[in-house]
Amino acid sequence: MQVLVAYGTKNGSTAGIAEVIGDALRAEGFSVRVQRAGDVRAVRDIDAVVLGGALYANIWHKDARSFARRYARALAGRPVWLFSSGPLDESADTKQIPPVPGARNAARLLQARGHATFGGRLTEDAKGFVARSMVRRGHGGDFRNPARIRVWAKEVAEALHGAGAN
Repeated sequence: MQVLVAYGTKNGSTAGIAEVIGDALRAEGFSVRVQRAGDVRAVRDIDAVVLGGALYANIWHKDARSFARRYARALAGRPVWLFSSGPLDESADTKQIPPVPGARNAARLLQARGHATFGGRLTEDAKGFVARSMVRRGHGGDFRNPARIRVWAKEVAEALHGAGAN
């Protein structure tokens, strides 16, 4: 079974989460391609998708939103899961954070089976004045939790195995 882990990222945090998910799915026996959502050109060879988007001011990354619109019809009937990355604190580890409107719309378009929000990362090398200002004011850091990401990816794998995939 071929699984695509596609993501939209600005500063690389979401790409790192996508790689952790990809590695966890490979460990469960799946063939996995991890790729920027904006670089995906076709999904005909894809059996399942995990789509992630970075959050900026409660807006899901444009590449993730575009992917959902572009491939909704082609992915109809295939299993899809979504994730968001962005809270710059540990809130994603302590409570369920509902998807923002862009992710909710993607979930509807893709008939997603689930969504998870993971903590993000914002460091001194972040792109953009606002992001760098946030870091200077002490709002930066790495709040990704690889163990929690792997647990979620294992749940995705179990659902795929349960559906007779692999």
